[in-house]
Amino acid sequence: MKRRDFLKAGLIGTLALWGLKGMEEAQAVRAAPAVVALPPGRKVDIHAHAILPSFVRGLEKLGIDPVKEEGYPLPKWSEEAHLAFMAEAGLDYTVLSPATPHIYNGDEKLACQVAREINEETAALCRKYPDKFGFVAALPFPSREGSLSELAYAIDKLGALGVKVPSNARGIYLGDKRWEAIFRELNRRRALVILHPSPAQELPREGTVTGKVMALFEYPADTTRAMVNLLASGMLSRYPQVRLVVPHCGSFLPYMKQRSQAMFAMLAGLGMMEKVDMEGSMGSLYYDLAGDPLPEAMDMLLKITEASHLLYGSDYPYVPAKVLLGKKQGLDRELARRGWLEKIYCQNSQELVF
Repeated sequence: MKRRDFLKAGLIGTLALWGLKGMEEAQAVRAAPAVVALPPGRKVDIHAHAILPSFVRGLEKLGIDPVKEEGYPLPKWSEEAHLAFMAEAGLDYTVLSPATPHIYNGDEKLACQVAREINEETAALCRKYPDKFGFVAALPFPSREGSLSELAYAIDKLGALGVKVPSNARGIYLGDKRWEAIFRELNRRRALVILHPSPAQELPREGTVTGKVMALFEYPADTTRAMVNLLASGMLSRYPQVRLVVPHCGSFLPYMKQRSQAMFAMLAGLGMMEKVDMEGSMGSLYYDLAGDPLPEAMDMLLKITEASHLLYGSDYPYVPAKVLLGKKQGLDRELARRGWLEKIYCQNSQELVF
């Protein structure tokens, strides 16, 4: 059989297996443009990082080794490369958040100094490109007074849009009573709060890949641990004006919502915790699509939230620009199919940021 006849026979057989529905889907894929035209208006990336010299120096001062702690080296970053990525991706504005690891080693005074240096340098970058970059500030938590002071300085003096909070700081998780005064102030300011994971203090580092490279499993696991603790604390109910963004497609919350809701009710019935307004608290949350939202994660996320609470996030430069652009093409096609391009790239983020 000639190669042409062989391919023809194979195609006929494949189409027979697919059936009509499969043929329609295949035609839709072939018809889909490689690049989707994004809508007019300011298109926002809510999850990206600037690896500035002040951050690198700060980790050195604190004695924190990112490779040892995260299992992953700090990526290279420059303002020119970031702006080039934004231009190629069709993004107009990026909210920069401090990278990981979290800047705390037990020395409160030094952590406060490092946070100030990072926020000053990030603010200078945003002043240089005011139409391209905004930022959320680094906090030296668990220094309560230092965090309150830096929060006020960064927002009032430096123009920060809000703050970044770690999932935990040396084992102190969101929802812990030591966060109370900070969330009270964030609520008063109706501040934007972007959560970023940090590794748990105690991990099985040997013999398991999940304990070696934090981004594989521990990032979403610790994000989920922090959010379950925050929900259980009732802090989101007490401070409903806090506008909190959960990263990486909500991490494991789409699974944990139902389980947590049932367990919270049981524990409250036993007098082991206060009742939790789970629906009200989770209804206030926003979620970025950094990571791999397709093909399953976005649909799982939509089980616990609405499209109006989804935000585009790239996670640049932790994911290389070339990889991000390839993933973004697939996401753009899916958002265009659902009629959500303007909602995800412009409307939802603009309501939070501007």
